[in-house]
Amino acid sequence: MDNVKANSPIQHICELILFASEKEKLKKVVLSKSRNTSIKKAVISTKISSCKSFLQVEYFHTDNKVTHKNIDIDVNSLSVLMNLSCDFSQINLLTADGECEYKKSSSGKEIVLGADKLQKKLEQNPDNTIIPDSANRKKKYILDGSEDFLIHLDVSDKNGRVYDKRQAKFRQINRFLELVRDVEDKLPDGEIRICDLCCGKSYLSFAVYHYFANIKGFKVSMTGVDLKPDVVERCNKTARELNFEGLEFICMNVNDYEPAVLPSLVISLHACDIATDFVLNKAAEWKTDVILSTPCCHHELNHSIDSPALSFITDYSMLRQKLCDAATDALRLCRLEAEGYTTVALELIDPDETPKNIMLRAIRKKNFDKNSKEAKLAAQKYLDAKKFLCGENFSRELHF
Repeated sequence: MDNVKANSPIQHICELILFASEKEKLKKVVLSKSRNTSIKKAVISTKISSCKSFLQVEYFHTDNKVTHKNIDIDVNSLSVLMNLSCDFSQINLLTADGECEYKKSSSGKEIVLGADKLQKKLEQNPDNTIIPDSANRKKKYILDGSEDFLIHLDVSDKNGRVYDKRQAKFRQINRFLELVRDVEDKLPDGEIRICDLCCGKSYLSFAVYHYFANIKGFKVSMTGVDLKPDVVERCNKTARELNFEGLEFICMNVNDYEPAVLPSLVISLHACDIATDFVLNKAAEWKTDVILSTPCCHHELNHSIDSPALSFITDYSMLRQKLCDAATDALRLCRLEAEGYTTVALELIDPDETPKNIMLRAIRKKNFDKNSKEAKLAAQKYLDAKKFLCGENFSRELHF
């Protein structure tokens, strides 16, 4: 092994990495303090392809590019892993049974903390115990928690471990990216314009930017729009610290925002009440290729519904609100269909984690003709549904 001593601390931790992977207990390995100035850190995880396990090394470069290297688990894997690891002065091994840490000082002194305790735990527990964060389940996630923007946003600690109280947010972000990936083929190749309207704290802005710019290698121009100046200032500061070029945040009313270049993708997470309608109206006006919007609270229809046929529901306040929640989103989808979109309602995340878990997805049809029979039927369907729900209030200026 090149320049690596046998039976050294670096060998000890590399053996533990392979042992944890073999036991299916490896969560991740974070390698930091690289000797290579072009690399910020690397993350190792177990992956499965064609029923075969291997280690994947993900390198995070200072220019925000991400590259990968795969290590086959065979007789040479220890040697390959040791040579790779010796370029880093700190290695944090995270497993289902505990953690250990390798450190190398500037004088060259090496130490592994917690290795013996971890090894005993790995040896005591049965083989092949499947756990929630095991490789087999984790491979479904697009993000693993070690991404710099997740650390900046306090979703993960400095070693890339997702905080317990942020697990739901982490799953939500990953699920949203999975839904983005599902519609990726409907978007332009190589260069993309994105808007996050009513972006709030902008977890999704950073995640979607990272997905297209750093994972997919796109040239990204992205704008988040929100009314809160302190939030916008903080998001712009974070974008600068992460060197997320092309990502900006603007403080203004969504209704007043007009981008210089129309977006191909509009996203929105939990825009409150009619703010979701402002988002959808803008996106449809811009003829955006793909719209992904998760509404928050629904109040407007609750104040306007006037449907005798539904009085057996609307007479009960709690059931009235639940009906209005579903009906509002259905009306939104009907309106988008009238504007030339194919629509669907999807589940964003487990409803046990948040009741606000409905994703409205709209994909614009090619060569849509608003004067076609199909378009006129869709428009009439929307008007009929609105009149059925609102009765005499139908003529009132509602936002959906």
